[in-house]
Amino acid sequence: MDTFKIFIVEDDIWYSNLLYKHLSLNPDFEIEKFSNGKECLSNIYKKPDLITIDFSLPDMNGKELYKKIRETNDDISAIIISGQEDINTVVELLKEGVFDYIVKNEETAERLWNSIRLLRENLNLRKQNENLKKAVGVKYDFKKVIIGESASLKEIFSLMEKASESSITVSVTGETGTGKEMVAKAIHYNSERSGYPFIAVNLGAIPKDLIESELFGYEKGAFTGAHIRKSGIFEDAHNGTLFLDEIAEMDLNIQSKFLRVIQEKEIRRIGGNQVIKIDVRLITATHKNLSEEVKSGNFRADLYYRLMGLPIHLPPLRERGGDVLILTKHFIDQYSRENRRKVPMLSAEAADKLLGYPYPGNIRELKAIVELAIILCSNDQIERTDIRFNPAGVSASMDIDDIKSLDDYILEVVKRSLIQNNNNPTIVSKKLGISRATIYRYIKEIEKSSK
Repeated sequence: MDTFKIFIVEDDIWYSNLLYKHLSLNPDFEIEKFSNGKECLSNIYKKPDLITIDFSLPDMNGKELYKKIRETNDDISAIIISGQEDINTVVELLKEGVFDYIVKNEETAERLWNSIRLLRENLNLRKQNENLKKAVGVKYDFKKVIIGESASLKEIFSLMEKASESSITVSVTGETGTGKEMVAKAIHYNSERSGYPFIAVNLGAIPKDLIESELFGYEKGAFTGAHIRKSGIFEDAHNGTLFLDEIAEMDLNIQSKFLRVIQEKEIRRIGGNQVIKIDVRLITATHKNLSEEVKSGNFRADLYYRLMGLPIHLPPLRERGGDVLILTKHFIDQYSRENRRKVPMLSAEAADKLLGYPYPGNIRELKAIVELAIILCSNDQIERTDIRFNPAGVSASMDIDDIKSLDDYILEVVKRSLIQNNNNPTIVSKKLGISRATIYRYIKEIEKSSK
């Protein structure tokens, strides 16, 4: 993430240091302190992204300073921090363009943090809109999407580049947790279709009797419960990319209809007669061996050959050598930044332990292990004992069949995060990137196991 430059303008040295210390928890922030408006203005050429302004400065008040800042650079955002709250002043400053007005009290630090987070989201959204207007297809860096430097990745990057230069169907294979959807997204956003929808669907998560209506849509009254007309995902992905994960889970009865759609490039909604032309780039993925599924009669051979297109196989993490440590560093930086923690070091013993584990859950499992280690570590260093391959501490030398599931690791991370965040599911949901419904499910499991 880009550095975010902040000026703190505060004449109270103790309070200035307090704000500085609080904001310094985020390694992305570059912070400078000034004790009056004149000092701030003399450094405005450094183009800060944000200036926090104490309303009562010795040489001018916050409103006067903000006006001078606007005259110099209209793109700089400002947050006023005041010891008193005058509603008229607040309203006037917000009308002038101040992003927020914060009163000094015990909640100031948290309020300031949340305000900056919201400001950055707004600025990022504005930049995204500007970029879309300038060019709908800024190339994604494959190496930022698939992180690592192993030899096996070099061929994958080459294949991804070739795929992005055409509309050939791509089949991505690999074990669960290797990043198949990330590959699909990277191909889409590097292709000429990047300005159109990217729709990802996990066929294994859709009940078999609903897959047809999800794929092709339906007309009002087509079946019981069809109260309105609904478009299918093929229509929704028109001109874009449709990523179908777990393609091997598609029922044989649907496979024949699916094959016809691919061949004819047209669909009919269930209960309808209208032929709808579609132009969709297909990327499929599975952790199963499709050729074996064909031999066993679970998958149509003609559909299999249609979908093969350009095959990309993602190796399991255990075959990527030093990529484990590169990914670990990435997850440490990411988690620390998102949770306002100092970035811990990784001890040599902890690194050796990580390198000696087979990772049945691949990258997804490593991410859960690293996040748990950050929660467990102290003294700004992750030690060997902080690396837990499951909540019970199963050794990496044990047989994979004896190792607990990835769900157990996630449960432990959720449990620790709930403890650290006063059992607030909303905060934990945001920090871990898991839906609140999932958090509640884990809470029930925690309560069940404690009885």
